[in-house]
Amino acid sequence: MAVNSTPEAPLPVGEVSRLIGGWIERLGAVWVEGQITQLSRRPGAGVVFLTLRDPSYDISVSVTCFRQVFDEIADVVSEGARVVVLAKPEWYAPRGQLSLRAAEIRPVGVGELLARLEQLKKSLAAEGLFTPERKKPLPFLPQLIGLVCGRASAAERDVLENARHRWPAVRFEVRNVPVQGVHAVPQVVQAVKELDALDDVDVIIVARGGGSVEDLLPFSDEQLVRAVASCRTPVVSAIGHEPDTPLLDYVADLRASTPTDAAKKVVPDVGEEYERVRALRDRARRCVESFLQREERGLAQALARPSIEDPQRMIDERADHVSSLVDRGRRTLGHLLDRADSELTHTHARVVALSPAATLQRGYAVLQKADGHVVRAPDEVTAQETLRARVAEGEFTVRVDA
Repeated sequence: MAVNSTPEAPLPVGEVSRLIGGWIERLGAVWVEGQITQLSRRPGAGVVFLTLRDPSYDISVSVTCFRQVFDEIADVVSEGARVVVLAKPEWYAPRGQLSLRAAEIRPVGVGELLARLEQLKKSLAAEGLFTPERKKPLPFLPQLIGLVCGRASAAERDVLENARHRWPAVRFEVRNVPVQGVHAVPQVVQAVKELDALDDVDVIIVARGGGSVEDLLPFSDEQLVRAVASCRTPVVSAIGHEPDTPLLDYVADLRASTPTDAAKKVVPDVGEEYERVRALRDRARRCVESFLQREERGLAQALARPSIEDPQRMIDERADHVSSLVDRGRRTLGHLLDRADSELTHTHARVVALSPAATLQRGYAVLQKADGHVVRAPDEVTAQETLRARVAEGEFTVRVDA
């Protein structure tokens, strides 16, 4: 819509800005493709700011979106990535600045591939395939190692040479398979299952050298991830270089940054183990020597005690005391016996003096009736009554005349 203006009646800048904003408001949402050149995600902020650039025309435009919109692709999108944005143009009148309000962001090319992998990763993680509780420990010294790798590849050479250098007696069961392309996934899965079925195989290494995201894509395949998760044998993932993280790294029982690192983590170094054994042997010897020295000191302290150094001394010290107690007991017992004898003699003399037999010895007699009662008065008997007379030397009967 045309606006009437003349040099004599120009439009103010604010009015022009307002009109431009009105025209832009009539535009609907559009899909825009560009490259992210600046990205600002402030902690706690609900809005993400980014700059979208068109390399062909060297034009940039500001884009804003809610944090939840950007969080959906935050793991696979960074500065420099190409994206497709569904956005509505907005005009900021105070500054006269055009920007886009994004409602949806989609990565393009590799970014789109990474987004699908991220979605698969979240799905498998929700099933619990990546939990640490599922991971099995590796044996200390595997007798037979299964190796899945490309034929005559650098990964195979790195694993075999480094492992045999660390432990010359180690043995390998190698399965050479394609490690990229359409046939890689089924053959890698088959090789892993074959090695897992062998009872002699203690650990399985899946190794491949570095490559692009597309080259390493087979090792993020859901079929391979589930096959490794179902293995009863521990599996080590050694895919690519340190920055490469296919989904196999998350489900494997151990992740190695490189094939060389896998050999170092699976096979112990014979020299290091010898030094460890020597150090443990020296430590054990020191512990035994320290124990013996401690016990010798304790024994010496015990032998230095007077009771152990001269055990007869205690007996000698107690002998005089025992002899003194024996003499004291003997004297006490003698005194008691003498006093008891004296008391017995006096008691015997009193008994003899008070005994009726002594009276009888002096010529007295005791008269008793037939029933045994003692006659004490004349009126206790009758004429012609027979009595018994008891004297010192015996007894006889008498009869009362009157």
